[in-house]
Amino acid sequence: MLQHIRIVLVQTFHPGNIGAAARAMKTMGLTELVLVNPRSYPDVEATRLSAGANDVLDNARIVSSLDAAVIDCVQVVGASARLRSLPLPHYDEPDDMALDVIQNAQTAPVALVFGRERSGLTNDEIRCCTHQVSIPANADYGILNLSQAVQILAYEVHRAWRKSADNDFAYQRPLEAIPPSREQFLHFQAHLGELMQKSGFLTQPHARTEEQLQALFARAQPSRKELSLLRGLLSAFESYLPKQ
Repeated sequence: MLQHIRIVLVQTFHPGNIGAAARAMKTMGLTELVLVNPRSYPDVEATRLSAGANDVLDNARIVSSLDAAVIDCVQVVGASARLRSLPLPHYDEPDDMALDVIQNAQTAPVALVFGRERSGLTNDEIRCCTHQVSIPANADYGILNLSQAVQILAYEVHRAWRKSADNDFAYQRPLEAIPPSREQFLHFQAHLGELMQKSGFLTQPHARTEEQLQALFARAQPSRKELSLLRGLLSAFESYLPKQ
């Protein structure tokens, strides 16, 4: 579905903005970038500011008109900071836009179109769009950098996709956050109980001290790595106990 969502940049003046937009796209799983008459591209500044999103830049298409960039799209959403007199459907909130985009992208290409850094999209270019969207911002200073605008709308699209039923998204859990198995936790509890007995910490067999400590570690939910560290700590303490 995300592969059907196209980012179109019209006559971008600063090549660094192209690279930064590519970076914003890649962080949100978008890969299709189309450039309409960029002032300078390819450019080392675009590569530098892409911060590793070189594959998005390498696969970018360059076309001579906005119409050529979106001719096959079933929905074309123009990002505009100000309302125009053209009677296009307008999204006041990007999340509403994203829901429709995700729905349409299930079967056909859709495009999010961004205009020039200084002047945005012309009225003729707006006429190539089926919808408009604005990003709510401070009324006294609503100026967004081009790549920031791309990031916001790309995030909303990715968020809508994550919440849809037809996706395989899952946060990658770091290794240090993997919980221990039941067997590993039981080994730790046995090791802890043995050390408490050997050290003389447990002197009253009916005080439920061991049970309470086991409950404490269960509530703490240590990761597999953390439990291994605790086992190492117990072994270090154990080495200082008198040999029996």
